[in-house]
Amino acid sequence: MICGVDEAGKGSVLGPMVVAAVGCRATEDLAALPIRDSKVLRPKQREALYQILFRDFSIAIVTIDAAGIDDARSRMTMNTCVAELHAEALTGLRPEYAYVDACDVNAERYGRTVAAHLDFPCEIVAEHRADARHKIVGAASIVAKVTRDRAIQELSEQYGKIGSGYPSDPTTIEFLRGYIREYGDPPPCARRSWKTVTNLYQTTMRDFS
Repeated sequence: MICGVDEAGKGSVLGPMVVAAVGCRATEDLAALPIRDSKVLRPKQREALYQILFRDFSIAIVTIDAAGIDDARSRMTMNTCVAELHAEALTGLRPEYAYVDACDVNAERYGRTVAAHLDFPCEIVAEHRADARHKIVGAASIVAKVTRDRAIQELSEQYGKIGSGYPSDPTTIEFLRGYIREYGDPPPCARRSWKTVTNLYQTTMRDFS
């Protein structure tokens, strides 16, 4: 089996991070699908491809919520956390060969880190922008993105307008500021270890007082 692994939500301040692994017997199996990096596809395109991938390919998904990320960051770097989750997703499929999207400036080092967390033989090829270079990683990117988007939609139904969950999104920042102002604390879906959340808490509480 050949696998591709990618994640969605690594840099978000709200909601989970999702890691997906997609496996196939030969990369030619994906040739007919219009797979690209999930970020350049429209939501309906991603959803349609997601359904096909789940129907025709092997899938493993690992999700870590905001509290889990905060706990992990108290013990390790974010890159190490992602590497462990990449390895966990691969363990769900146990391929002989895997392409992973590198989350380290040193791609080869990142590949070694992922491999060190596996208990089975697997040749790891870690590359930057692997989701744009290899369809199998692009497929994993789609699965991870759709899964995370659904999680964000569920949070929106619970909290109201929260935006995309990323610090560059004004709607997300306004939601965090308003929630902190009303409740005196960040929401459970916020990653408290992120500087964005810490700074918002400090400034909002100072202005409120």
